[in-house]
Amino acid sequence: MSTAALSTPYQAEFDANSQEFSLAGVIRPRTVDEIAATITALRHAVDGARGVVYINVKRLAQMNNTAFHAFARVVLDACRERTDLRFVVVTSSVVGWTERMFRHLGKIEPQISVEVYDSKFYPGQDFVEDTSFIPILRTQTKMTWRHERTILPRHGMRAGIAMADICCGIGDFAALVRKEFRPARIVALDHSRASLAYARNVAGQFGITDIEYTYGDASEMLLESDQFDLVTCRHSLQIFNQPDVLLKELYRICKPGGRVYITNEKNSHCLGEPRSQSIQWTYEEVAKLFSHFEMDVEMGPKSRRYLADAGFEDIRVESFMVSNLDGDPQDFADIITAWENVYAGEMAVKRGDSPEFIRRFRQGFQDHIFAALHPKGYAGWPIWAASGRKPL
Repeated sequence: MSTAALSTPYQAEFDANSQEFSLAGVIRPRTVDEIAATITALRHAVDGARGVVYINVKRLAQMNNTAFHAFARVVLDACRERTDLRFVVVTSSVVGWTERMFRHLGKIEPQISVEVYDSKFYPGQDFVEDTSFIPILRTQTKMTWRHERTILPRHGMRAGIAMADICCGIGDFAALVRKEFRPARIVALDHSRASLAYARNVAGQFGITDIEYTYGDASEMLLESDQFDLVTCRHSLQIFNQPDVLLKELYRICKPGGRVYITNEKNSHCLGEPRSQSIQWTYEEVAKLFSHFEMDVEMGPKSRRYLADAGFEDIRVESFMVSNLDGDPQDFADIITAWENVYAGEMAVKRGDSPEFIRRFRQGFQDHIFAALHPKGYAGWPIWAASGRKPL
């Protein structure tokens, strides 16, 4: 059901299989009559439901009191008439007002509860959204930009376009794109408040005012459909346990004929010389460690399949090797140090690995640093860049 009677359309849908009633967009009627069809649909959905009914408001950008009281009346009446029913209102921290508004219903009626789904919405969230990741992000972008500035025009980057950088991290990629390619509009979205605060602070220091840094959940974005010529999402599909869900959203906000550009890694192919065997063992274990937390840092070569399954056409894939020869070898060594601190210092400990394993695990990172800084050494980190065009 798509309702356009109001000045701004909203969507209301019921999935009978999951017993989930979803509301999205802006619902601001002057009178209840304007949303009468949706209220009736909700009543019918509740009447035919058994057990738990989910009210999904993760994409509900705005709702006025007229609409809220009309929807609340249906739910409260159902609770009083049907003791067998429970209601779970699924909200998002991105639209925090929904939690505050709907939490009030739970205080009135114990059959109603509220879940903020993205407080723990992917297994690696604690590691990825921690401030300890900021040094990794900053140095990684510094190293990869040397390659990506050449690659990006082949994947749809050009002056004057509307661009969205989803899972933007600390915003440095968006700032580099702004300087190099001059898009007409850049929206940079991330779910980490710490990273966004860093991005906004740096932007303020350099007088950058034309990047729209936005707090959001990449799997349930409030951004409108079909509005960006290029959508980028770098090093992020691989850390989300449902990459197909993210790709569906990237596809949705991309204009028909526009492109979605992604980068991902294959960590088990990180390499170094000398001490290659120790290095190889550690990065094979990195892949297993991430898999334990439902993240896939082997995703790089799978990019073509993921883009095809998401409905993209004209898929382009290429890979490049970031190495200690890309500028100052110390930069590469700094990346590895940051990896060691998070992977061996936090993730392996949380998995419950033994001190003996962690010691050997750390040694591989130390040997990779040795290779990066050795006057005759080589250290490499492979990345796959891919893009697909949204059909017209």
